[in-house]
Amino acid sequence: MSSTLKQIFLMIRVNLGSLPRRLWISLSMVLSVALVVAVLAGFLAMARGFEAALQGAGSTGIAVILGGGTNQETGSDVPAEAIRSLTAATGGIGVARNAAGGLALSREIVVAVDVTRASDGADQTLSLRGMDLAGPGLRDRATLSAGRLFSPGARDIVVGARIADEFSGFAVGDKVRLGAVDWTVVGHFTSGGSAFESEIWADLEAVQSAFDRQGQVQSLRVRLAGAGGLPVLQEHLSVFPGAPLTAVSEADLYAAQSERTASLIRLFGWPLALLMAVGATAGALNTMMSSVSDRTVEIATLRLLGFGRLPAFTATWVEAVLLSVAGVALGILASWLAFNGWQASTMGADNTKMAFQLDVSADVALTAGLLGLAIGIIGGALPALAATRLSLTSALRARG
Repeated sequence: MSSTLKQIFLMIRVNLGSLPRRLWISLSMVLSVALVVAVLAGFLAMARGFEAALQGAGSTGIAVILGGGTNQETGSDVPAEAIRSLTAATGGIGVARNAAGGLALSREIVVAVDVTRASDGADQTLSLRGMDLAGPGLRDRATLSAGRLFSPGARDIVVGARIADEFSGFAVGDKVRLGAVDWTVVGHFTSGGSAFESEIWADLEAVQSAFDRQGQVQSLRVRLAGAGGLPVLQEHLSVFPGAPLTAVSEADLYAAQSERTASLIRLFGWPLALLMAVGATAGALNTMMSSVSDRTVEIATLRLLGFGRLPAFTATWVEAVLLSVAGVALGILASWLAFNGWQASTMGADNTKMAFQLDVSADVALTAGLLGLAIGIIGGALPALAATRLSLTSALRARG
């Protein structure tokens, strides 16, 4: 091992050995880095969890047909003539057939309904989705966890798992007032934690009747006939007369929704984390300058014994990086314990409540950790440089 490397390792050992003398100021740097990491990880976990909930709802084998030139169910309207023309098509239009030979299709409408949460009395707006009997079968991950599906024409509702867990009065057999009429909860369903679990499902005609939406259909959900079904369907819809109809894969529809909200969450999270990081970097600089000041005699003595500037610089910088690494580890652990799996909610595309779980994933931890590490690297550079420029005789005379 070269003489320079030996000097570097020796000075690092001396620096770390003196940490107990500077315990509290060193801990302040660790905690400030941990706070920055935990805050950024919290925002990123929120964005990641929201994306996972929506992307988990989307399937590449399902397409959603929308009318009126919109790319969301809100504001969409599919004319009755278009539905009749589509269901009457006999050739290959890219849509799979069901056992009876008809199209694997569900007409759907979404209505916003207000529900009072028993825990705090707050009003929440939820999505009541009216659909045909084929609708639940066109959700690939949805399965009944209790009870049964709704009956045609009946005021039955099937409730997503997140709603059933958060709101009282949605047990199987309960009566719930949605709008101006009472509905009977006949079942619960799960969908792998996806956005569907924040919905209430009911028969299409019952929802249309209860909310004075007779004949209105906002979207059609269809199962595609293989991987090439979507382009064929889009080509078929392009020649329809009247209002334009568009078909988009369910995966792309929800991915676009998730990207908008996730970007907004990150837009708030990153500036706050960066502002805190600036303060933490200033704190790291003060901490390491105090460290250099505390070890003035030690550094001066080693320099007089022949130690070079590079070992003095490297040892101080390594100390700052190691303290930031400790802060990163503490911050990631704290964010995982505090946020991972934590239930949150936001407004979905239809201005209704959508619940999701925060996800402190590996990429979230890595991104937040790199920011915390940068604090130590940047905050330790100037004090490390100061350690190489000590006036050796003045340092020894001042402490003599």
